[in-house]
Amino acid sequence: MTAQNKTDQNSDNNHNNDNVLQSTQSVIADALDKLGYSSEVFELLKEPIRMLTVRIPVKMDDGSTKIFTGYRAQHNDAVGPTKGGVRFHPNVSETEVKALSIWMSLKAGIVDLPYGGGKGGIICDPRTMSFRELERLSRGYVRAISQLVGPTKDIPAPDVFTNSQIMAWMMDEYSRIREFDSPGFITGKPLVLGGSHGRETATAKGVTICIREAAAKKGIQLEGARVVVQGFGNAGSFLAKFMHDAGAKVIAISDAYGGLHDPEGLDIDYLLERRDSFGTVTKLFKDTITNQELLELDCDILVPAAIENQITEKNANQIKASIVVEAANGPTTLEATRILSERGILLVPDVLASAGGVTVSYFEWVQNNQGYYWTEEEVEEKLEKVMVKSFETVYTTAMNRKVNMRLAAYMVGVRKMAEASRFRGWI
Repeated sequence: MTAQNKTDQNSDNNHNNDNVLQSTQSVIADALDKLGYSSEVFELLKEPIRMLTVRIPVKMDDGSTKIFTGYRAQHNDAVGPTKGGVRFHPNVSETEVKALSIWMSLKAGIVDLPYGGGKGGIICDPRTMSFRELERLSRGYVRAISQLVGPTKDIPAPDVFTNSQIMAWMMDEYSRIREFDSPGFITGKPLVLGGSHGRETATAKGVTICIREAAAKKGIQLEGARVVVQGFGNAGSFLAKFMHDAGAKVIAISDAYGGLHDPEGLDIDYLLERRDSFGTVTKLFKDTITNQELLELDCDILVPAAIENQITEKNANQIKASIVVEAANGPTTLEATRILSERGILLVPDVLASAGGVTVSYFEWVQNNQGYYWTEEEVEEKLEKVMVKSFETVYTTAMNRKVNMRLAAYMVGVRKMAEASRFRGWI
């Protein structure tokens, strides 16, 4: 890729991130207006309360030193410590991290956790880095942000291209700096270091519960229902498996290279066995469809579980599903949300559907703090209760207020922060 192409690509990514932040702020403004809050509340909540930019020098394997840029946003800590993932990605930007921290606040409010939202990221491509270089970068990031994070301040977690090993390095570095063992500083850790059962599948489990509840509202039997899943990474692959096991017909899946479609239902177990470490499987097949064709398939339930801005005003009228459940962050634009809602399609928004991850992260933090660990059955039982209650709260709000599910979710999510900020005397 030429320098000019890289500049153009970065410019496009920054533009998309600006749009995501602006659309998030727009829905927050609508939600606060519906709830009767003053403009001062919006001024407080439209941006993170803290935004830290750090520079991290890392000794590379070839002897050179490379300087990486990292971020940590803490959106609002009126309710409690901030909480949110750390992503390693070439397209990480300050604007993206800000928007994602706001989403984390909303998720925590929707599932009623004692958290505000946080988010972090480092501009890097971990796919081109060695194990040793990733460890140095992970530890360097913790050293750079250590004064602003901790079990009662801000609790990181895995996100795009980070995993339990990276969380383990970060926890070890923080424990060295603070000179005591701090498992509650970070979640998404390996089980042997205080991780929780059920964390890896938590997001997909939460989405599955939302699909089941939404299907019941629409009078659709899950057994035999035709499901399309866009994306076959962590969330998408587990979700396809859960849907398949529940008796639904997963008629299409896709990855970055295209999609697979079979009206009679795909053999999900076979596809899971064949996919590579990056979650791709479609390259093994000749008869593939495009991601755009996949979104417009005739089905009962459509689950965008890939990247943002997949359903837009250009294709919203071609969506044939009765239910759209967002497992990815921001896959449906605001204009597309309006179109789907007017067409009677039930859209379950990302801030509700994908809140299973932060819920089980909270369970991990609780277990770390009390030093008592739960079985996988206990974790799943508690997740079930939280997600069912949260879905019902958002759905009831949407029906009573005559608004779409996205606006209803933002209304539920923002209220706790607004009230906590008011009681503290901030506004």
